[in-house]
Amino acid sequence: MDFRVLKHMVTLAETLHFGRASDLCHVSPSTLSRSIQQIEAELGTTLFERDNRHVTLTPQGLAFQHYAKETLEQWETQKRTLAATMEELRGDISIYCSVTASYSFLYELLSDVRTRHPGIELKLHTGDPAEAMTRVLEGVDDMAITPRPRIPPGALAFKSLTRSPLLFIAPTQTHEWLPLQPESSTAAQWEQVPMILSEAGLSREYANTWFKAMGVAPRIYAQVSGHEAIVSMVGLGFGIGVVPKIVLDNSPLADRVRILNVKPELPHYDVGLCVLNRRLKNPIVDALWVTVAEHHP
Repeated sequence: MDFRVLKHMVTLAETLHFGRASDLCHVSPSTLSRSIQQIEAELGTTLFERDNRHVTLTPQGLAFQHYAKETLEQWETQKRTLAATMEELRGDISIYCSVTASYSFLYELLSDVRTRHPGIELKLHTGDPAEAMTRVLEGVDDMAITPRPRIPPGALAFKSLTRSPLLFIAPTQTHEWLPLQPESSTAAQWEQVPMILSEAGLSREYANTWFKAMGVAPRIYAQVSGHEAIVSMVGLGFGIGVVPKIVLDNSPLADRVRILNVKPELPHYDVGLCVLNRRLKNPIVDALWVTVAEHHP
């Protein structure tokens, strides 16, 4: 479609000077004059009053100027919209997360991404959340859902998805090593408790800090990769574990364990999405990041 004559008219209406208007339109004054004559002939009216020195808009010219500007703006908007549709993002994103995160966050998040960007393929890897940030920093995965560390690496961007407290959980059965009053139990009592903890990661760091503050040298029964297995082992009666509440809420074994009212409480921590800052320059990665930001401002 040829909108050049409309552009010629709008430019002349704004400059009221054939020489300047023709320069701005990159055409000769005679070509510009023919464009104006063409529009006036089709409309059957005069848009400009002109003599050797002056150019002025007629009332009809002023009305047509508004129409021409709106038409050109709508045309540019339509071109951008159609271009965005044709330039559909295509490629893949690798995301790492725990099993719990895969069904706690990913369904809502990724279903929205799939709707907006059907050309993006999503590759999901699950495992111990303690490995999440390392995998992103080393480039193994593009993004990861992970607890936010106390001091995040400067190379990473982090977007919070939710906050979850850490809990002490115990089996529902009675055991001789269970503290009778965990909210006021002594260090000596805790040292008799078999503990089931994560091998590494933020929950282990917080648990270690808690034991140190309480003056407890914990009796470690098992160190487990991933929180889901801790719920299983506690449910079987092997000891007391420390897990995020979000894991317990989504565990099929939640009725096999109980939450201990331990004082002081373990801290909350943020669970969110992390990505290398430099990877946000990738349009595909940025598209997913923007979607997260819209859901979790």
